[in-house]
Amino acid sequence: LQTASYNIFRGVRLGFSSTSNREELITGLDDNNVTENIASRVGRNLHLQPNHPLHTIKQKIETHFLTLHTSFETYSNLSPIVSTKNCFDDLLIPPSHVSRSPSDTYYISSTKCLRTHTSAHQSTLLKESKSKCFLCTGDVYRRDEIDRSHYPVFHQMEGVKLFEEGTHVSVIEDDLKKTLEGLTQELFGDVEMRWNTDYFPFTDPSWELEIYFNDEWLEVLGSGVIQPSIITNAGLTQPGWAFGLGLERLAMVLFKIPDIRLFWSKDERFLGQFDGGIVEFKPFSKYPSSDRDMSFWTGSQNFHSNDFAEIVRNCITEDIIESVTLIDEFTHPKTKEVSNCFRFTYRSMERSLTNEEIDRVHFKVRERAVEELGVVLR
Repeated sequence: LQTASYNIFRGVRLGFSSTSNREELITGLDDNNVTENIASRVGRNLHLQPNHPLHTIKQKIETHFLTLHTSFETYSNLSPIVSTKNCFDDLLIPPSHVSRSPSDTYYISSTKCLRTHTSAHQSTLLKESKSKCFLCTGDVYRRDEIDRSHYPVFHQMEGVKLFEEGTHVSVIEDDLKKTLEGLTQELFGDVEMRWNTDYFPFTDPSWELEIYFNDEWLEVLGSGVIQPSIITNAGLTQPGWAFGLGLERLAMVLFKIPDIRLFWSKDERFLGQFDGGIVEFKPFSKYPSSDRDMSFWTGSQNFHSNDFAEIVRNCITEDIIESVTLIDEFTHPKTKEVSNCFRFTYRSMERSLTNEEIDRVHFKVRERAVEELGVVLR
């Protein structure tokens, strides 16, 4: 579960070399849209690196659940390569849903993809789990916009708990909310909370939990009562609840990390600040930004900003683009052609950039956009 989008066995550490990663992920098949940039992230497993902020958040949540009366199993190292059946069909996500589009999902083939949420393991773990209560954490992959809070690879945790057959939905709801309020208090302290009704294909009823933190309401997680047909399809009869949360979302707030790209940094000035506890991130430098604009006629009604963002990411070998923002859109009154103007903000988290290298990247993006998307530059 993940409120931002419709959104196998106990961990065996991914043992791929970078070469075998590429061969398995970038197949050359017609349906394959995994890029070199994404393939290089598979197997990094930031949530398993000791003292990394994502590992710290994961450990705090798992430790909290281990203090509960129910025994939760934990899974942290399942392969991110899943079947489309597990990722979508088993969760009742319809074939026409936008989350299944190649503009949103990284497909290895027509029947395999990089998981878009940790819920992709839910049906399998429901069958395999002995206690029928588990936490599943992992890296997930979605084509997305470019800014400080979005990245095509991020990390989620899924939680599931089943009850005795015949348990009333009100009992399940009460247990779910009590459990997650306790978790939230463990992470954020004594904060004001509120539950909002939400919608997910795989739970009904569904809720999101928000907290009032730093003078604003912050979405923490999505949750709900598991759809009975999902339980039945797993060969079970017990009802239950599920929740999902994003580790980066929590870590950016708790550690005061301003840019999601930092989680992928190998710079010791970043990694050396953390010792397994929650501490405030101290910026080691603020390098200057540089803006460039790009305008073009989209040339097709099928133009999707996520496809453009993917081209941008594939033109860089390090994370030097802070954001790409649509600042103007114009529709020609006669031809009905659409023109977009995007503003690129270039800024490295680790060094100063020269105008020459920025211009090289920007020119490369212009060329690739014309070649791959058929846009007409202005």
